[in-house]
Amino acid sequence: MSQIDTFHADYLLQIHQLCANKTIIVYLKREKCIILTKIIERVCPESYNDDIKTEGIEEEKGVSEREEKAFCDILAFELKKALGCTEPIAIAYTASVARRALGRLPDQALVRCSGNVIKNAKSVYVPMGGRLKGIEAACLLGAVGGNPDDKLEVLRGIQQEDIDLAKELIRRKICLVEQLDSSEKLHIIVSLKSGDDTAEACVRHTHTGLYRLSKNGEVIFDRETGAEGEEKEPEYRELDLESILRFSEEIDFEKSMYGKRIRELIEEQIRCNTAISEEGLRRSYGAGIGRALFRNNAEDVKLRARAMAAAGSDARMNGCDLPVVINSGSGNQGITVSLPLIEYSRYLKLSHEKLLRALLLSNLTAIYQKHEIGRLSAYCGVVNAAAGAGAGISYLRGGGLREIENTIINTLENISGIVCDGAGESCAAKIASSIDAAIMGSDMAMEGIRFSRDDGMVKDNFRKTLDGVVKLAKEGMRETDQVILDIMIHET
Repeated sequence: MSQIDTFHADYLLQIHQLCANKTIIVYLKREKCIILTKIIERVCPESYNDDIKTEGIEEEKGVSEREEKAFCDILAFELKKALGCTEPIAIAYTASVARRALGRLPDQALVRCSGNVIKNAKSVYVPMGGRLKGIEAACLLGAVGGNPDDKLEVLRGIQQEDIDLAKELIRRKICLVEQLDSSEKLHIIVSLKSGDDTAEACVRHTHTGLYRLSKNGEVIFDRETGAEGEEKEPEYRELDLESILRFSEEIDFEKSMYGKRIRELIEEQIRCNTAISEEGLRRSYGAGIGRALFRNNAEDVKLRARAMAAAGSDARMNGCDLPVVINSGSGNQGITVSLPLIEYSRYLKLSHEKLLRALLLSNLTAIYQKHEIGRLSAYCGVVNAAAGAGAGISYLRGGGLREIENTIINTLENISGIVCDGAGESCAAKIASSIDAAIMGSDMAMEGIRFSRDDGMVKDNFRKTLDGVVKLAKEGMRETDQVILDIMIHET
């Protein structure tokens, strides 16, 4: 018999390990069986398997207020409105913070960015920027007319005179760009100078995560001092697939204060991401991936799911001024986790509440995967978002935990080799391909099919498979990241 430490005594009466058939029988008082299965896996992994049986379960209905708050904090932090690609917007935000501290227009600007930021900002149009693109344009538009209070919508108040002035400053070459030698994947420092005055702002880790601000060498804000106003990340400890599914199914959108807030976030995602997708189908943006797919066969829900998402990315990456509700710091990931489910819900004629719960599952599943990998990587984040979308599609089709888990595993095993070679027109194609893989993963899972253990990176369960994907993205692709950047910046 395995002994469990006293920390869990309030939730556990007894755990018996039956060594003959390696079946675990669990008796518990309050918490759900899933909590104890995680304890068993940690304490006696040699006997853990997917066939844990339970007896004597007394479950409480609904989710606790603590869980509601934890999940709501995560969603409020991750599901934000943003204009355009988030890396140039982060540069514009950093520049706007420095400009406010400087107090007047700069006559010199220096932008230092980590390689991943350069990769994602150098080739995309800046929203509200009158077809300006690149790092210099993002910085100078932020310095000229950006409002840092608007965060990821920092440029929404830009006027034509601001665009004209930014163009003149670009013509005068007042802005220099350098690659920052930093271990942080997301790291931006903007230094502005006007006469004898200087101001410098530093953003790290998140796109609006102000880390340090100074004027004339005097520190105004330093995150390490714990000054008020810093952007704090929520706790992600509540995240695991079983808890995500349970929360998505049981949260009360009408009576719970946190449920009401979560519903508002998801409804905003539906509105914003649908609007930019429709705009991408209406007009020609970039390579027009979404329009091309849609014209091919608009009656096929699988194709529409890909086309609608690709169209949103076509518009977003190519100068459309409409906002997107992002996921894990990325508008493309926000588009990917949401639009395919909207199409499937319409096709299956499901209730709006069912769609909301599926979108909640999709968003949280994507966040669960991506927060361990990090916001920027050589590993394309759309893969994780598509796996989340696949989970949501399986849920809409009546799948339970097993089908959802297998959908994600099938998707990750299929397309985890897609790399991020910078933000641009091809993002829409990567989205379409990833959603196609997620739909196939769902089709397989709904037929009871999952790639076998040790087939590539597939392990016993989703958690172990994800551990391998995280290792691939954080360690295996470290050198890949630098090679991609070298190819993008230098002529070959």
